[in-house]
Parts: sequence; C-alpha cells; structure tokens
Amino acid sequence: MPRMMDDSMTVGKVGTGVQAFQFSGMRIERLGATEYTLVTIAVDVTGSTLPFADELRKSLITAVESCKKSPRSANLLLRVILFSSSLSGGIEEIHGFKPLGEIDTNNYPQLDPMGATPLFDAAFSAVGATNAYAKTLMDQDFLANGIVFVITDGDDNVSRSTIAMVKKEIERGARGEEIESLLGVVIGINAAEFRDELKKFTNDTGMAYIDAGEATKGKLAKLAQFVSQSVSSQSQALGTGGPSQNIAAKI
Repeated sequence: MPRMMDDSMTVGKVGTGVQAFQFSGMRIERLGATEYTLVTIAVDVTGSTLPFADELRKSLITAVESCKKSPRSANLLLRVILFSSSLSGGIEEIHGFKPLGEIDTNNYPQLDPMGATPLFDAAFSAVGATNAYAKTLMDQDFLANGIVFVITDGDDNVSRSTIAMVKKEIERGARGEEIESLLGVVIGINAAEFRDELKKFTNDTGMAYIDAGEATKGKLAKLAQFVSQSVSSQSQALGTGGPSQNIAAKI
C-alpha cells in the first residue's frame, strides 16, 4: 500500500527500541493557522475484516470528506494509519498529520485485510504520535488538542506495546501540559464477540469504547458520521481548556 509522503512533512517517533513507531506531520513553517485539532483514524485491516473491507474503506473516505465540510476544517490536521501483523512493524501510515485541503481520498488504497490484531500497538502509536506532534506545535506557540479513533473488530493478539504504555500516553494527554486535551475512542465494528475485552481495554487505559454494531452498509455509514461529528465537537472545544462534552455515547 502506498504511503503519501513528501518533503512538506517531517518525521517523528514515539516509543523506544522494538516498541518504537514513526509518524509524520506537516512542517511547522507550512501551517497557516494558529490552532489545530489533531485527528488520527486507525483502521483494523486484519483478516477478519475482509468481508466488509470495501465498505470500511468507503466509511473512512466518507468520514474524511465530511470533515472537509466542517466550519473548522482549516483548523484540522488529519492522520490515517492501518494496523495488522501483515504490515511492516504492524502499523502503516497512509498519511501523516496534514491539512484536509491537501488530502486526496481518491489516493486512499484498497484495503487488503490479512494477519492478526496489534490493537495495543495501534492505540499506543496513534495516541503517542498525537501527543508528540501536539508538543511540537505547542512549543512553537500553537494551540492544539486531539482526538484518536481506533476502529477494530477484535481484541489484541500480537502487540509489542502494553496496556500500561497506552494508559501512560492517555494520561499525558489528560494533564494538558503538551496538548490542551486529548480524547481516545475505540470503535468496535462487528466486534460483539470481543465486547468485554474491548471494554476492559478502554477502562484500563482511559479511552472510551463505542459499539458500532454489525458491519452493515448502514452501520458503517453511521460510523463515518460519528467520526466527523466527534471531530467537529472536539475542534469546537479548542481553546476552552478541556475536551468536548458532546461526543455521542453510541453510534
């Protein structure tokens, strides 16, 4: 799958050793606003998602295109990653934190699901990269908050990262020292069999769990709507000193 990267982006790292993950973000000097909401969408492309891979991709594209219509679109930077043990290092970045106007969803690759589920790695790398890039912004006098979505149909079975590592990054976001506020949301789609495990993971890490139900065309369309509305709410909260209070409790 291609990675959308060019010389307008800079590369950072979260974690150390075998638990390290790279991420990219727009170079600071290329940013035109003074405040940003950092959005990360992490998509499960393990073997069990194969039956609804096409609809999952459409849902991702719909969510991104809906965010482009937000009144706050100029203040959003979006990153999209895929996760599966079949990918090098378990995580693949489709693109790093970029302004929505520079993202062409026509270039999003077809999903090719296979492999096992590095859920903890996806959450750690997504939340950690958001914190790290936000610190870069805040150090340059930008205002930044963030929201992370991890979309999955199953429990972790292959990660190098731990629950404690994810919890530490969520707590970093909650302290407000490097990012104004950070929300982490795990969305279970077709995940009824693993609901208890996913709820335990989110309870243990401080993330929220949303059950999106069965992987039908209608539910995946609602998932896209949930993501775009949640992004809008978090962006509107930027500058208030806290997270959005308007994130829906269910899809």
